This record gives sequence, structure tokens and C-alpha cells, in this order.
Amino acid sequence: MRRLLVPVVLGAAMAVAGCHGLTAQLGAATSPGPGPDGGSPAVQAAGPVSAGSGTLRVLAEPQAGMASIYKLITGARSSIDLTMYELKDTTAEDDLAAAAKRGVDVRVILDQHLEKSSNTTAYDFLTAHRVHVTWAPSGTTYHQKTLTVDGKTSVIMTLNMVSEDYPGTRDFAVIDTGKADVAAIVATFNADFAHRAVTPPDGADLVWSPTNSEAAILAVINSAKHTLAVENEEMDDPVITKALEAAAKRGVDVQIVMTAESEWDTAFGELVKAGAHVRLYADSSSVLYIHAKAVVADAGRAGQQMFVGSENFSAASLLHNRELGIRTTNSSLISAVAAVIADDYAGATPYSRS
Repeated sequence: MRRLLVPVVLGAAMAVAGCHGLTAQLGAATSPGPGPDGGSPAVQAAGPVSAGSGTLRVLAEPQAGMASIYKLITGARSSIDLTMYELKDTTAEDDLAAAAKRGVDVRVILDQHLEKSSNTTAYDFLTAHRVHVTWAPSGTTYHQKTLTVDGKTSVIMTLNMVSEDYPGTRDFAVIDTGKADVAAIVATFNADFAHRAVTPPDGADLVWSPTNSEAAILAVINSAKHTLAVENEEMDDPVITKALEAAAKRGVDVQIVMTAESEWDTAFGELVKAGAHVRLYADSSSVLYIHAKAVVADAGRAGQQMFVGSENFSAASLLHNRELGIRTTNSSLISAVAAVIADDYAGATPYSRS
């Protein structure tokens, strides 16, 4: 991704939200994809969706900052598990080392398939400071970005822990204290850390690649009756693109916010032709970079639901990588993310093919 160094502040965006509500099971979608451990194709089930029941809150970056995430690390008493695609944050690394020094069991999984060179400095530093670090399996991209502390709190992020990206990059982080979710994340981490095959448990609302990501995102898109608000870094999965086009054609107000990239022009053109509204930020260090991955359906209306997580709209991300997100009906969470996307949409430029 392109690095941003310029702070961006958007006044109307909501940075933090708490959560309420009851668990809801909504419609599913199916899609062909690989088996849970990268084997033969299998049919994806969309997985569960929950309202959080007070166990979820969201941080919107760059407004919220990293203080809440650092505080979880510095406050850890027994364990820290971190799965990270790219780690270049000396504050986080120092905090992890300090936690290990005071007796916390700190374990870290870093991607090596695409980011070994970027992660080697952090790997070497953490290893030298009593942190248990392992490279993720070399044949799989570990694009997941998740922190779990004391087996009680997980942070499911769209962001990489890269300091130079923080000031001007749109990202979200969901802090999840739901017991079923945290237990599922820990179980998957234990297997991944040991390099054992695993089918990640769904928890209450988890969206995993490669087991259910495409199906879960399709379920959110296909549920929309009035509005869809979308942010993503890529538009490279034809199945998702066609679902967005179909939503626009059936009268849904589809608003898509991304950073301009010529590679996605064909998809953008088809989306606009179908009636979707695509707005872009220039790929420039002077404006907001859209790195978030979120889909919000019918915000503020009956049946609203949302996906947010590490998954890009690409076949690699949805069907092959290790990725993690959530799917929720929580009204407070949805309101916060929808407000951020609306603010981003207002500041972007309508797509026009040159």
C-alpha cells in the first residue's frame, strides 16, 4: 500500500462507539472457494452474525489514534497474542518486549509469504527480547491483523501496525470482548502458531478467510434494500463486484469510497454503469488513503448489518489468505462506521474514466 505521512482530520466522523443489542441470525450466501486449509474447493457458508450484546466497540483511524491498542498491550497480565501482516511500530514492539520482560507470555505470528523483508527487523528485535515469535507458513499470506490480550479481549483490525501509515490512513479496529469470539480467535492462533491445520471457529460473528469471507460479505451486500456504503483497498473480486452491481440495479443506493488505482478502472466503470456511485481519493500523500475494508447495509434501518475486517475484495484475500473480520447488526457500531464512510464519501471525487 502507498504510505501516507500527512495527518487528516474529518470533523463529522465518529471515532468510537459502544454496542448494545441481541444476537440476530440473518440470511446466508454461498460461493465456491478453497477448503479451510487451502485444499480442494468447498462451498462457503456465510457464518453467524451478532449484535454484540455490549461486547463490541469500534475505533476509526486516524482520528482515534493507537493509544487504546497500546494500552491493552501495556496492561496485559498473563498473555498477548498478535497476528500481524506487517509490523513496523517501535512503540508496539517496545511494549511487547516490556510485557515479556515482566512475565507476560507474548506470542507473535508475522507474515513471511509477502512481507518477510518488512517484518525481519521486528522479528529479530522481539526474538531478542523474550517474545515468542514465529513466521506464518510460507505458502500462505497471513493478512490477518489481530491482537488478543489475557484471553479476554481481541482487537480485530483493518490496519497494519506500521507507524508511518497511521497519520493519514482510513482504517477501523473493532475491540471485541465476546467470549465466543475471543475463544475462537485464541484457538485459531494456537493452531497457527504451532503450524497445525485448523478450520477457524465462527464464534458469534467472525468472518474468516479462507472459510467464509466471500460468503459473509455477499450476505451483507445481498441483504441491502435501501443503502450500501463501501470502503476497500481493492476491487478485484468479480463475484463481489457483480453483487454490488446487482444491488445498484435493484434500486439500492450504492456508495463506494476508495483510493484511485487504474487497475480497478474496469470494475469502477461497470459499477457506475450499473448505477453505483463511486468516489475516489487521489493516490497522493496529501490526502486520505482508503485502507479500510467495510460494507454497511441499510444503516439506521430495519435489517441493517455490516462487515468490517482485514479482507480486501480480491480472490486471494477472500479465498486463500488467512484473514479475519466480523459481521454484525449492532446499531451503534454500524452508525459509527457509516458516519465515517459518509464523511469520506463527501470528501472524495466522483469517478470519471480519463
